[in-house]
Amino acid sequence: MPHERQQLILGPISPAAGGPLYQQIVDRFKREVSEGRILPGAALPSCRQLAEDLLVSVITVKRAYEELEREAIIFRRQGLGTFLAEQGADRSRETKLAAAKDLLREGFREAAEAGLKPAEIHDLAREILNEKK
Repeated sequence: MPHERQQLILGPISPAAGGPLYQQIVDRFKREVSEGRILPGAALPSCRQLAEDLLVSVITVKRAYEELEREAIIFRRQGLGTFLAEQGADRSRETKLAAAKDLLREGFREAAEAGLKPAEIHDLAREILNEKK
């Protein structure tokens, strides 16, 4: 039974947004997966279709798909298309968790370099966690 093709709503991809275009696609795709908006086994748009939807080159989408495939978040089947891997959500979450840890380490280092003591950094982290989104 063929999988229904997944409509991806990744938002605008722009050179002004910072970072390579393909990385913006990868990051937004991972967010969609980790938030459950793309389900395991879902058929994804072709590189050509997604490039048209996002107004970017096919090469940019191909590079994004290659990165996602390298991270085992998606897989391709010759003649069938590209799909979200069964473990894609877990892999996406692991990748995002690693990135979050790196950002927190950087933030903690900056705070320490600004002269904050560990207890003050802890209080600052708690304050940030309690902020309204």
